[in-house]
Amino acid sequence: MGEKPPSKLFGFNEIPVAEAHCDGPCGVYDPASARIAAEAVRSMMKKMLDLTPPEFGDTQAAAAYHNTISRYASIKEEQAELAKHELLVLWTDYFKPVHLEAYPDLHEVFWNAAKACSECKQHVSTDVADELMASVEKIHNMFWESKGREVTYYEAS
Repeated sequence: MGEKPPSKLFGFNEIPVAEAHCDGPCGVYDPASARIAAEAVRSMMKKMLDLTPPEFGDTQAAAAYHNTISRYASIKEEQAELAKHELLVLWTDYFKPVHLEAYPDLHEVFWNAAKACSECKQHVSTDVADELMASVEKIHNMFWESKGREVTYYEAS
């Protein structure tokens, strides 16, 4: 038997190699998406802590309470994972070794932020959510400073 001919994709005999500095060569980065997700986490935690458990024996109120608390918990989990993803993309795709000279604590700040995302999934604590928000603010400041721009940090909620 002879050799199989190379597979063809889009009419090419060989698949071209694409190169980019990250998963997608868009070059568009902004820590705002991490901030929005982190704020949603904090908001869900506050809502969970503000809920009043129903009186014992009120099955309708118990069902509504459990439905609401599970929805808040689901959103909290989803947004904490999204915040972690957005932070990790910034850390691994945007920031380069040259940034370590200007920000020697860069790895520690991102590591703590990622750990705070995990803590937010494990607990219902506004203190933990506030720690995440503080980390996101540090990252916001590093990011925009690294681009030579002054962008005010703000929270939507």
